[in-house]
Amino acid sequence: MSRDLPSLNALRAFEVTAKLESVSLAAKTLHVTHGAVSRQIRSLEEEMGVALFAKAGRGVQLTQAGRRLRDASQEAFDLLRSACADITQAHAFTPFLLACPGSLLARWFIPRLDRLNADLPELNLHLSASEGELDPRRPGVTATLLFAEPPWPADMQVYPLANERIGPVFSPRYARAEALLDQPLSRLADESVLHTLSRQQAWSDWARAANQDPSAVRHGQGFEHLYYLLEAALAGLGVAIAPELLVADDIAAGRLLAPWGFVDTPNQLGLWVPSRQPQRQAERLARWLESNL
Repeated sequence: MSRDLPSLNALRAFEVTAKLESVSLAAKTLHVTHGAVSRQIRSLEEEMGVALFAKAGRGVQLTQAGRRLRDASQEAFDLLRSACADITQAHAFTPFLLACPGSLLARWFIPRLDRLNADLPELNLHLSASEGELDPRRPGVTATLLFAEPPWPADMQVYPLANERIGPVFSPRYARAEALLDQPLSRLADESVLHTLSRQQAWSDWARAANQDPSAVRHGQGFEHLYYLLEAALAGLGVAIAPELLVADDIAAGRLLAPWGFVDTPNQLGLWVPSRQPQRQAERLARWLESNL
């Protein structure tokens, strides 16, 4: 004997009709036509080989077989409704843990966090920041926001958001700021520039992209992380190399100057999501990030 269930659409039409004892009311509840409900019930009766309803004046009444199926179907659908509600509620409170560099968190994300939470309140976003190497496969992490150069790993779904652009910046408080303004790029050869120990090649990468001699760049004070480098630049300690995204607000506010502009690097900012993770929330976050960059 086959253990396959009849059509769930037919069972649902029957369950609602049995509960309301009216095909017309069932049709309104299900937002379909009277004929559609009648066809589903007729199909169910034909498949089961038994009448489920009998005419009763202008309405219908359940047969003995119909009453038995009504009790079973209502119990089954109630269980399904309860399970779906529990799963939805549990999922709504599951945090979306986003890992990202601490400098990106402090200088770009936090100023926009209220807007993100208002636009995507269901995301239940939690943030994990690090200035070290970010591992997008770390257990517990839903997604990782980072700069990296394509191609992407096969086990990751990467949503590209923006090209990385870097350039020299300094504060108006820097002692030599006035002397550097309106000067050619080659003028930087006279400066001992600030740099990060974690990305010491950044100045050379910028120089090559800007058609300058990388050997002419003289490294001065070094900092362990980009966040400290940018704080030093804001304090007027010298010229730093920085991603445009992280200093755009400071430039707009006049806290930093970027007289030579920015150049593209091979890196792209992307939202990295393990392929095993559900993608719907990640896609919404990626769209929000892209529209706000």
